[in-house]
Amino acid sequence: MNRFFQRSVGLAVIVVVLLAAGLLVWGIIVTDPPTLWHPMHLTLAGIWQVMYSSELPNLGIMAVALALALLMVLFVVISERVVAGRYRRAGTEVTTLTLAPKTVMERTRGVFAGDVTVTVLIPAHNEEASLPATLASLMEQSTPPNRIVVVADNCTDRTVQVAREHHVDVFESVDNTHKKGGALNQALQDLLPTLGDNDTVMVMDADSQIGDDFLRVAIQRFTDDRALMAVGGLFQGEDGQGLLGQFQRNEYIRYQREIGRRRGRVFVLTGTASVFRASALRAVAEARGSQIPGRKGDVYDTFALTEDNELTIALKSLGALTISPAECTVVTELMPNWRMLWAQRLRWQRGALENLGEYGLTPQTLRYWAQQISLGYGVLALFSYFALILLMLLAMDTWIWFPFWLGIGVLFALERMITAWRGGWKARLVAVLIFPELVYDCFLNLAFLKGVFEIAFGRRATWKHVEHGGTRTDAATEVSS
Repeated sequence: MNRFFQRSVGLAVIVVVLLAAGLLVWGIIVTDPPTLWHPMHLTLAGIWQVMYSSELPNLGIMAVALALALLMVLFVVISERVVAGRYRRAGTEVTTLTLAPKTVMERTRGVFAGDVTVTVLIPAHNEEASLPATLASLMEQSTPPNRIVVVADNCTDRTVQVAREHHVDVFESVDNTHKKGGALNQALQDLLPTLGDNDTVMVMDADSQIGDDFLRVAIQRFTDDRALMAVGGLFQGEDGQGLLGQFQRNEYIRYQREIGRRRGRVFVLTGTASVFRASALRAVAEARGSQIPGRKGDVYDTFALTEDNELTIALKSLGALTISPAECTVVTELMPNWRMLWAQRLRWQRGALENLGEYGLTPQTLRYWAQQISLGYGVLALFSYFALILLMLLAMDTWIWFPFWLGIGVLFALERMITAWRGGWKARLVAVLIFPELVYDCFLNLAFLKGVFEIAFGRRATWKHVEHGGTRTDAATEVSS
């Protein structure tokens, strides 16, 4: 039954996107659009003859399409606000949500659980090369953590020795076959019973470095709001990796900008670095197998491909308040080649869809469903754009310019450049050229399509660790029916 619901996620995305595209095509057909173009000649400097079309597209269709897009955005935004507002207010509908702000405030009224502390867990599988920089970023914090624990999982290199040389604690997993999530579950089973409600746990990748004020800001947020359950990091890409690295940095810069405009209301509590209240993690472990998917007693669902995305949905399903402040930055590794980038994004996409299949359509997952459908429609639009350009090139002897769409293209180029402005001149140059990033987007879209069709038709991906440059990533090894 679970497999059926997971497959239905991919099928639902495909059907909704095709219906939306069909509606647009039908609208164009029934409105009897004008002739595609009436080419006109223009001579530039008396030398260059240019053919162009002065016609506008069907403005009625454009207006309807824009109105429908705005309505969908408003529906998702308002729904998200309503859900968040419900959790803030009293009422019987939220009393069953263990981590809803109103429930937490009532439960902790008049109780002082002590000062906020931070215990850092660093899951590490053969991370001897990257671990020193990660530990250094923790030790250089303006407010240092109370304890650092390296969770060594099936290491065959010097990861354990490097950790001890830096005078931090080490927890070694035992017979773990569930990768990162399984190792963290073992460590948390020992750790959580020793922590109070104001103690927090930071989970941080061994190949990432956090900004100097990350923990200070997180601690202040937890101190000021006892209903806050998690503080996530806003990740940015490391330097290097050439043009492919710049593509990824621009993508992350735009994501940071979007979360900033949402005032820290994050989509996913990133696995690179996030801090959780110990009481929230205990509530998740207790709710597994009843209120939320997973095995009772586990914080992380070890069957999820993307444990950070799944844990975020789990917390939100219990009513948890989460945030990612602009000051909580984290520098993470970039994929050094297209093969590893493909594996990473396919894993993210498959994981996101499988999580939606597990949780179904709920108020907490509404935005995630809308996000997947929007991505699907964007994929269709982008590939249609390239197909139409190719069709025009093949069908005509002379290139015809369309001033209206050139104007739209200029606005698009400015938007791309402005949203990547913080990345410096390289980021701006790559963005304003448009087409290099469109090629990058097409690559990501292909990973999206593969993930959607695989899950829709019941194909299952398997994953393994891949070593590169002293660090570790996950890559697909095979897909089986």
